Amino acid sequence: MTRPTARVLALLEILQAGGTRTVSDLADRLGVDERTVRRYIDHLIDLEVPVRSVRGRYGGYRLAPGYRMPPLMLTDEEALAVLLGLVVGRRAGLVTTSVAAMESAAAKVRRVLPEALGRRLEALLATTEFTTPARRVATPETGVLLMLAEAARHRRPVALGYQAWNGRRSERTVHPYGIVLHSGRWYVTGADSDRGEVRTFRLDRIETATTLPGSFEVPEGFDPTARVLSGLAAVPYLHEVSLRVQGTAEQVRSRLPAGIATVHELPADPATEAVHDLPGPAEDWVRVRLRAERLDWAAASLAWLDRPFVIESPDALRDHVHALARRLATCADAVTGDSS
Repeated sequence: MTRPTARVLALLEILQAGGTRTVSDLADRLGVDERTVRRYIDHLIDLEVPVRSVRGRYGGYRLAPGYRMPPLMLTDEEALAVLLGLVVGRRAGLVTTSVAAMESAAAKVRRVLPEALGRRLEALLATTEFTTPARRVATPETGVLLMLAEAARHRRPVALGYQAWNGRRSERTVHPYGIVLHSGRWYVTGADSDRGEVRTFRLDRIETATTLPGSFEVPEGFDPTARVLSGLAAVPYLHEVSLRVQGTAEQVRSRLPAGIATVHELPADPATEAVHDLPGPAEDWVRVRLRAERLDWAAASLAWLDRPFVIESPDALRDHVHALARRLATCADAVTGDSS
């Protein structure tokens, strides 16, 4: 919180908690000197906020008795959308601020809601459970995210200080075409002018970001989401799996993780693309490239796919598929009370 306006609002938030606050206490909490605190108090008074000065040994500043910000005029559905958006957004990685900032924002919304509506929403949040467990997500700096979004919208180049996965730091100029949230991580994709190609960068690895003068054009038809997913799918994993799967590309894609699988249609000529005597013409099959750290996970993914398939490579995947099939058959044949 570096801008004066943000600190003035933070000062108002502190005073609304009640009681008299000394100048030194306010200065410590806002991270400014005492002279600046007095200037912020003057800003609040200019906005007709009734701040009272209390003299004496325990003096300081407080709000006039009975002062409250006006109620937030939201319907029940609007208030529910705001609060659930904050809670769920944080769990899914959509909110890039800290947990404390999210809770503070939710508290502000609750405080200015009509009392009856506030009680009902409190009851909902207290009795609601989320089937998706909270997990650690990579959250970028809010300022970086907002600055890149603005640069992408107005097509302004940016200078990035970036730390790659291997710890290597670099300085580069990027034309941000779009921002994508995928699996709890934020990405920016665009032209890397230093390398002359489109690249994708994780926002939590961006150390510095500065808007530069100039402008650029986004290639016609460019799809930021598709570019990010295809880029993630090209990152090397321990195992590279190649399969042929019966079904349309759309059907197969919907059953596989987009970030680690690519699906391509096969040529229609059976002379160049045989399917090992499995039923159906070649155009009814697609080739799948799947990346995996563990082949037993790949075998489970094929079971979830629930479509005829042919393993092209690696051969070791066949053993994992057979082992999974045996385990599933054993479980299916088990009867109640059978512990063998």
